[in-house]
Amino acid sequence: EVQLVESGGGLVQPGGSLRLSCAASGFNFSTYAMKWVRQPPGRGLEWVSTIYPGGGTTHYADSVKGRFIISRDDARNTLYLQLNSLKTDDTAMYTCATGDEKYSSAYRGRGTQVTVSS
Repeated sequence: EVQLVESGGGLVQPGGSLRLSCAASGFNFSTYAMKWVRQPPGRGLEWVSTIYPGGGTTHYADSVKGRFIISRDDARNTLYLQLNSLKTDDTAMYTCATGDEKYSSAYRGRGTQVTVSS
């Protein structure tokens, strides 16, 4: 059974940082492109970032470029997203998913909530 389980979300002040994790199981994680997407309250799904097998190629949405860092640990079957210089607009449910299509995925987790507020 494929599972993607996110963790690391929480409440943080503007300018703060968080590190999200996504533990994967049930598939050959190292061979999959992986991504993070988010859904702000009352808005649609937004693609955030993608990382390809091997970790050498990454892409970011313009809204997070220079602030967020995606990475992966294939030995631990875990995907990460480092969130820095957080803004209130970053408040959203963050979800990890497989594949490099921005808005399509074979597997998705349930998400972890990030709230940026003073």
